[in-house]
Amino acid sequence: MGKINIRKILLAFADIFIIVISGIITNFLLSFVGFIGAEASRGLVYYIIIDLIMCLFALFVAGSYSRLWRYFNIKDYLSCGLAVVIGFALGYLVSFILGIPQRKIFILIYFVISLIGILLFRFMFKKAFLNLTEYGRLENCERTLIIGAGNAGRMILTEIENAKYDANSPTRKIIPVCFVDDDRTKLNSKIGGVPVVGTCPEIVKICDDYHIDSIIVAVPSCEEDEKRKILDYCSATECKIKVIPYLSELLFDKENVQLIAQAKEIKIEDLLGRKPIEFDKDEIEKLITGKVCMITGGGGSIGSELVRQIAKYSPKQIIIVDIYENNAYDIQQELVLEYGTNINLVTLISSVRDYEKMEVIFKKYRPQLVFHAAAHKHVPLMETVPEEAVKNNIFGTFNVANLSEFYNADKFVMISTDKAVNPTNVMGATKRACEMIIQYKAQHSSHTEFVTTRFGNVLGSNGSVIPLFRRQIESGSPVTVTHPDIIRYFMTIPEAVSLVLEAGAMAKGGEIFVLDMGAPVKITTLAENLIRMYGKVPYKDVPIVFTGLRPGEKLFEELLMNEEGLKSTENKKIFIGNQISIDEEDMLSKLEQLQEAACNNDSGKTVELLSRLVPTFNHKIN
Repeated sequence: MGKINIRKILLAFADIFIIVISGIITNFLLSFVGFIGAEASRGLVYYIIIDLIMCLFALFVAGSYSRLWRYFNIKDYLSCGLAVVIGFALGYLVSFILGIPQRKIFILIYFVISLIGILLFRFMFKKAFLNLTEYGRLENCERTLIIGAGNAGRMILTEIENAKYDANSPTRKIIPVCFVDDDRTKLNSKIGGVPVVGTCPEIVKICDDYHIDSIIVAVPSCEEDEKRKILDYCSATECKIKVIPYLSELLFDKENVQLIAQAKEIKIEDLLGRKPIEFDKDEIEKLITGKVCMITGGGGSIGSELVRQIAKYSPKQIIIVDIYENNAYDIQQELVLEYGTNINLVTLISSVRDYEKMEVIFKKYRPQLVFHAAAHKHVPLMETVPEEAVKNNIFGTFNVANLSEFYNADKFVMISTDKAVNPTNVMGATKRACEMIIQYKAQHSSHTEFVTTRFGNVLGSNGSVIPLFRRQIESGSPVTVTHPDIIRYFMTIPEAVSLVLEAGAMAKGGEIFVLDMGAPVKITTLAENLIRMYGKVPYKDVPIVFTGLRPGEKLFEELLMNEEGLKSTENKKIFIGNQISIDEEDMLSKLEQLQEAACNNDSGKTVELLSRLVPTFNHKIN
């Protein structure tokens, strides 16, 4: 009795009503046309009662009162129909045994009307239930376009359907409006009642015509180039965008895979003009495992990622050196939370400009691998105080490089930038001077292998345009771009750090490793895409203001100087720039003069001497 609820009782009363009324209607029709007489009609009440009892019994046994309306499907309708057939057959048998006279035509029509009535009632009730539920669900729902009418798209439809009645599921707010797919054989067809209305190049028009609020990119097996084109189309709309990860990144359980729950917001790096770079983790593991690793600038965006990745390869010890205690503390606590006592971590607040302090550190910890990420990198700020860029970047690097050699570090890896190539700003010129110093050290070191890694702008790093753009968009301010035609090479922080580590593994001494970064990206396009990712319209919802090139800024950056050629490596995306001959005596003499000018805080003299040290330094705005 505990299992009998109001829904079952109502359904049973509905079946009773349908069966009784069907018998009365059948009797009336046959009596009206003269097929049965008064004698047969007198047994009507008994026959209806018997059929009613038998049908209710058969429906109950078949589980017809245990189904939820929302999940009623074709199998349930067939089961229900079979129960009615059995019920009427049992009713006929019992009536025959009791001697209740009925004509076969009455039994047949009575059965047909009852069967149609019972099934039709269930169908109409389900429709009414779903419509009422759907009406209550439509408020604040997202009209969604699904890209990809394949297996992933079908699975998403199933998830959406199953989530409709789960009040706690965020998926229940998704309304699948249409599909797009580049397979033209699927056009104008329907998948689960949802039409395939066009191809990917038509995404912007389709989103406008169908009033789409969000897009789900359900093509987990497509190639990177194809996926990027799709994301370019999507980013030109005002819709929210979610992407189903690649098949290799999807998490499966034993029974199924929930795709929507694993969908990710589109990231700005998804819009880069190249595939993510792959690196040789085995070689990196051989380099790091069991070694004492020092990371200068270990609290910065590049340095902290270096620390994270190095920690994965079981180093003997990690030494974080940084002058800014907040960043150093953050990465320290992050590693402590993740690894606990399983990591040997030392965090030291020190400046690479302080030779004596750095010597104390080297003497105590004897690092075998030194990753030099400490540097002033902000171009306009370094134009204002060039002597500080010189003190920190050039002579900080000189200090750490000399100590690495003196204390027999196995490898020294310096992080450089594409701004060091034909520099037009102080920061770039100081990094080119650092490259020269590292090449000089490589030519004279008997043990330590000195190497430089050079790459372009890093997405999300301190000083990158992306955090600035995000702050401007979120605060409602205009997005500022220096010039409409300015272009840059970009890579992600993990890519940059993996390059540093693999370069360290490859290094034999003196190389400048250069990453093939694909096509450069227009900063204006980057800003427009980022604005669209926030669901806003560039120039309408968020203005883009062009402020003019900053001091020392170029319209485009180069990765190689004219004198440098490229040699390939085992990694097809990593190349080695040829070493450029350096007049060592002349370089050391100019460094001595430059250090004196910087220590005297003579900005003008510092820039003048920096120009003499770095012949390619053209301190002008292009």
